[in-house]
Amino acid sequence: MPKAYEPGKVEQKWYRFWLDKGYFTPKVDPKKKPFVVIMPLPNVTGGLHMGHVCFLTPEDIMTRWHRMKGEAALWLPGIDHAGIAAQVVVEQQLAQEGTDRHKLGRERFQERMYKWAEECRRLITGQEQRIGSSCDWSREQFTLEAGPSRAVRTAFVRLYDKGLIYRGERIINWCPRCATALSDLETDHKDIAGHLYYVRYPLEGEKEFITVATTRPETILGDTAVAVNPRDKRFKAMVGKKVILPAVKRVIPIIADEAVDPEFGTGAVKITPAHDPVDFEVAQRHDLPLVNILEPGVTMNQNAGKYAGLDRFDCRQAILDDLEKDGLLVKVEPYSHSVGHCMRCQTVIEPIASQQWFIKTEPLAKPAIEAITSGRISIIPSRFTKVYLNWMENIRDWCISRQLWWGHRIPVWYCRGCGEITAAVDQPGACPKCGSADMEQDPDVLDTWFSSALWTHSTMGWPDDTPDLGYFYPTTVMETGYDILFFWVARMIMMGLEDTGDIPFSTVYLHGLLRDEKGEKMSKVRGNVLDPLDTIDKYGTDALRFALTIDISPGNDINLTPARLEAGRNFANKLWNAARFVVRSIGQEGADVRLQPGELTLEDRWILSRLSSTNASVVKLMDNFQFGEAQRQLHDFLWGEFCDWYIEFAKIRLSAGEKPSPLPVLVYVLETSLRLLHPFMPFVTEELWQNLKKRLPADWQKTESIMIAPYPEAGEKAIDPEAERVMGAVIEIIHAIRNARAEHKVESGRWVEAQVFASELTPAIAAQAPAVETLARARPLSFLKSRKEAPPSENVLALVLKNSEVIIPMESMVDLGAEQKRLQNEAEKTRTEVASLEARLKDKAFLTKAPPAVVKSERDKLAERKDKLERLKQQLARFQA
Repeated sequence: MPKAYEPGKVEQKWYRFWLDKGYFTPKVDPKKKPFVVIMPLPNVTGGLHMGHVCFLTPEDIMTRWHRMKGEAALWLPGIDHAGIAAQVVVEQQLAQEGTDRHKLGRERFQERMYKWAEECRRLITGQEQRIGSSCDWSREQFTLEAGPSRAVRTAFVRLYDKGLIYRGERIINWCPRCATALSDLETDHKDIAGHLYYVRYPLEGEKEFITVATTRPETILGDTAVAVNPRDKRFKAMVGKKVILPAVKRVIPIIADEAVDPEFGTGAVKITPAHDPVDFEVAQRHDLPLVNILEPGVTMNQNAGKYAGLDRFDCRQAILDDLEKDGLLVKVEPYSHSVGHCMRCQTVIEPIASQQWFIKTEPLAKPAIEAITSGRISIIPSRFTKVYLNWMENIRDWCISRQLWWGHRIPVWYCRGCGEITAAVDQPGACPKCGSADMEQDPDVLDTWFSSALWTHSTMGWPDDTPDLGYFYPTTVMETGYDILFFWVARMIMMGLEDTGDIPFSTVYLHGLLRDEKGEKMSKVRGNVLDPLDTIDKYGTDALRFALTIDISPGNDINLTPARLEAGRNFANKLWNAARFVVRSIGQEGADVRLQPGELTLEDRWILSRLSSTNASVVKLMDNFQFGEAQRQLHDFLWGEFCDWYIEFAKIRLSAGEKPSPLPVLVYVLETSLRLLHPFMPFVTEELWQNLKKRLPADWQKTESIMIAPYPEAGEKAIDPEAERVMGAVIEIIHAIRNARAEHKVESGRWVEAQVFASELTPAIAAQAPAVETLARARPLSFLKSRKEAPPSENVLALVLKNSEVIIPMESMVDLGAEQKRLQNEAEKTRTEVASLEARLKDKAFLTKAPPAVVKSERDKLAERKDKLERLKQQLARFQA
């Protein structure tokens, strides 16, 4: 084996080996329990970022673990066409080329989109493989491929036929940059420091006014009423009267409606039904007309009168100028309010009444709520269950149409002859009502999340009754980020139940967001994004996976720091060195590595007991989706017990040629640990396992790869509490002597004298004298049951431990005279510092003029110096005893 682990020479070799062997592709086997994870779909907007690795890692851990448990483990990969997001990317490319989609035409634009999607798909697949993803690439799907597309059309038509999909005029969130409607979930609301404008509306035929307050004066042009609360006595006499709309002089009524908050502004509000969701509902109740004042590019349309053609914000200023000139602008106040922004391009959205396609979600939400409350689906961590239920119980209809060219075109056709609307899975040859062949398909496409909502079953062949659908559906775990719980998870549950009659998965596992070392969310704007492949090239894939997993709990955000990555790399190197030692100890000819339970020493029984306990704990943690804690326990066992202690004990025995040899235990613990660790760090464990295996007897050669070797099962036979108690005491003694040496700066080559008093454990601990002597550099070393058996001693360091006490004569560690002189000098220096600080803190001028932080700092220094002086006095007292 090479001296150092070089991930770059190992990782792609083993991934190709696994791929060629077909380990990633499970077969439909009724004798096996299926385990299924559907990959959250990366978008065809470019390559992967580190956020993708956050879900690829736990999903691969789960899949590899269940595969090793003998289950038919399917991790199904896929790619999302990404609707708006991908179209924006390609439109930006076209703009750089001096053209746009309209010049290309829909057909040529889609060809360009497919070309871009294929480039992204190849890039993403390569990156996923570099991360070690053990996906079944033979089943990989793209949302716009024939199978998923047919499923989308089928689901749409079924919902339409049930009356759950309808086309109607509703207020939608309109992004002028993306030129499409957005769902509520695609809209980010941000608090903006704006203004509240108070405007007078003259009463028709009177000299009186009613004053309203608004944050968007440009929408005055679309007002169709002024509203007050029916219980507001201030306006009781005005209800039923009419006002003259400023700027356009249209006459509109004053109405009463419960939706009005009497505390907002003056208590009277303008009603703009075409540009506000609350006003739209008020208009429906009062049969008010809708006046749309905006073009798709958010310039003012012909309904804006003389303001037609102005940009929305330019129009705002023009209207304010005119209102002020006419004496109708009463006052302007600073006002912070929430404004919707497109989550993709951050453009301020406009609420606009528009003809769009919607899904009635309430009938779909009810069974999706029951699936959670009944326990058929569990959410991890459970705190998100309440969040899910709250959203589902207050769900609004879902706007599913988008004014784009890239995506699943809405499967609806309009007859130009009779106006009949036909929803069909396949393009109709003629109008079913009048027989005309002159039919036009709806130009809009479906929201990307519509196809994503079907992903658990559309990828299995639905609506056909395929073997995959029968065997692998429902899937097992849906692992994704908590930020798309509503975008994706809730909609998958609704559509899975609607289309198949069964839940799409039984467990939802939510990971947190990725943040940098300062706790800030990673983003290109902040410049704190790490490229996954650059990170892999520097640290190795296993180190990256380690950094994203260890100590991380479900749903908690991850701070990815250089220290975590270095810790992962160091762990891989530590494991490499340990395995290299074991392999070298076996030798080229091989040695007898069969474990003989009757020939085990104390340290053998201890490490086997610790391995068994760790194994049991890891399996339990994995069952409970606590992968971060499972990896931490494996790390602590391998580094802190196997490498740091058992191997050191084994080296002493091997160099002395002691019998029984520790080799069988070394091999057994290493091989078992590699299998325990494999789901977390697949590459280094495969490389080490293969290096170990080829030096072992024939009965170890049956399994080709650690990836398909059985995951270790925990047993209680090896658990030995007494061996753990004794070895715990031995390790604590060595630790204590090492710490004392370090504290007193004892040269590494110097031996120190030590007496160990361990009561009833003395005989068992004394048997470890050679190891204690070697590892603690303690000679002479004596073991007694109690201090009564030892001669009186002066000037010693007493170390009181859990199960023992260690006495070290000071003269064995240091030159007493020189040490006493050093301590006296240090004590005198510290006394001087204490006196100076006390004087300063008694000085009234200092206390008055110095900033509070400086005064506090000086007080902290005084407390620290006093504590140091006390410790120095205690150390000096030993010399005077």
